[in-house]
Order: sequence, then structure tokens, then C-alpha cells
Amino acid sequence: MTDRQDDRPIGQGLSGQSETTRISATEVIAAALTLCWLGLVAAFFLMTDRTDGGGNALGMTMTLVAICLPVAMIWVAAVTARTAREMRAEAQRLQGAIDAMRSAWMQQAQTTALGMKPSVEKKLDEIAAAQRQTETAIATFTSRRDTAASQPSADRKAALAAPRVAASGEDQPGLALGTPAEDMRAPVSVADFIQALNFPDSPEDRDGFRALRRALEDRTMAKLIRAAQDVLTLLAQDGIYMDDLKPDRAKPEVWRRFASGERGKGIAALGGVRDRSSLALTAGRMRQDTIFRDAAHHFLRQFDRTFQEFEKNSADQEVAEFAETRTARAFMLLGRVTGTFD
Repeated sequence: MTDRQDDRPIGQGLSGQSETTRISATEVIAAALTLCWLGLVAAFFLMTDRTDGGGNALGMTMTLVAICLPVAMIWVAAVTARTAREMRAEAQRLQGAIDAMRSAWMQQAQTTALGMKPSVEKKLDEIAAAQRQTETAIATFTSRRDTAASQPSADRKAALAAPRVAASGEDQPGLALGTPAEDMRAPVSVADFIQALNFPDSPEDRDGFRALRRALEDRTMAKLIRAAQDVLTLLAQDGIYMDDLKPDRAKPEVWRRFASGERGKGIAALGGVRDRSSLALTAGRMRQDTIFRDAAHHFLRQFDRTFQEFEKNSADQEVAEFAETRTARAFMLLGRVTGTFD
């Protein structure tokens, strides 16, 4: 875009006149000094009695130099001052143009960045999701698989193994009061159980709240979920959030060894939390806060018992998904602090 001001020659002022044709105070002063000097020279010759008939050529030359040299110096100074003024004005105009170009470039860059940010974040989320699926699939095919029979899908298969029915005479005889309501209720599926252990992502996560309500109806699951909720709330007081932890993934076979009762270095891969600040804060809280210590040990016991039942009914891929939940990350963090993997 161009305008009249851009089409004017360099040095032109806002009034439309050229800086080279505008008379400034410097030129006025130079003209006044010149006139004063010429007036003094004229007065000197008028007051001097010249009887030598003009003198020789050398004397005439020296006289002319004496007369013209001050005038030349006055106008050299005036021209130098004018040139310096024009250079300063030109530098200011160039600086203004550079600032305008920089501002326009920054605005354009910000606009471009804001326009690209949602699409870039969406692409990164898709890449991360694809990577998690790939790693889960790799872990599934490199671990033990139950191939004796085909398993139902995760949204229909029960998350926990059905409790063993007591044989007649082994326990107290049941009272003829009808079937308990919890026995009539459909078992919680693997998918709902895993989603409940991850807890809802936001108040708008309807599927997460639905799965959480379904899991809380189960007595065994409810104990683990409430214990996990207590631990996560206490950890959040120290600024420790499970979403910030990026633990190393362990193969499902390592989780199965833990479910079978193995402890120590054989299952050290489960302690994949490497965040030093979270580990240090949690260890300090374990030493100083008895309430937190009791809640952590209670959570670890409930996690151990519940996972033993879950592992019996789950495939390797489901175990890998279970390990990605916030509850499992809390177990990794607390297990490493308490020495479960040492």
C-alpha cells in the first residue's frame, strides 16, 4: 500500500516542502554573519586612506583571501549543520520504518501461530495416541497370552473373578431371604473398571462418571477406588499429579508376576516413575505425615488384592491399559517410595 508521503523524496517534511529548499535558522544565521563581515570589510576600506594606487598583486590576493575566507568558513559550517540535521531526520524515518516492519511481522507471526496452534496440538495428540496403541500392541504380543479359549470383549467381560461359592456345610447356611441385590446386579466390565480407575477427566466426562458409579457399586472395587481417591487428593496437596508423571511401561508379564506374589527386583520394572521431585516430596511426606503414610499403605494393600482378582480375568492388552490409569501410576510412585520394588 502506498500513499503520497511515501512518494515524496527523501528529506521532505510534513508540510510538503523539501528539506533541501527550506531555509532553516542555520542559513539565516550564516547569511547574517556574512552580511556583518562584508559590512565590516566595507567600513574598513572606506575608513582606510589608500594612496598606493592599488598595491602589488600579492597584496591584492592576500586581501581577497582575508575577505573571502571567513565567509567560506561560515557557509561550510552552515552546510555541515544542515547535512547533519538531514541525516538525523533520515535516521529517525528509517528507524520508524524498521519499527513498523518489525511490529507488522510480529503481529503476522502471532496470528499465524494462533491459527496453527489448535491443529498442531491436535496432530500431536493423535501421534501420542497412536504411539500408545502401538506400544500396547507390542507389549501384548511379547507377553503371555491365554489361548485356551476366546475371551469376550472388554465391555462385556467381568473385571474381577467371580467369588468362590462356598460348598454346602462349609460355611453357615444361607438364610431364606431371597437373592441379595448385589448378586442380581450385572458384574462390572473390564472397560468400566479401567475407566473408573483412571477417574473422570473433567466435569463433562459423562462416560467417566458412569463407569465410576458402576464400579462403586461393587464392594471390592469401591474399596480400591476410595483408597486411590484419598491418596491422589493428598498427593495433589503437594502439587503431585498423575498426569504429569510419565512412567516407563512394564510388560504385562511383569504385572502378572506381581499378581502372583513376586516382590523385589524381579518386578523392579513396575517402578517406572523417574520424576525426582515427585519421589522426594512423596518420601518426605511418608516420613512426616502419619495420615498420609496410613492412607498410602492402605491403598497399596487394596491395590494388591484387587489386582490379583483382575489379573485372572484380563488379557495382556487389558493389563497394559490398566497400567496407564492414574491409580496404577499412584501405585508405581508409592511402591517405589515404600521399597516394594527393591
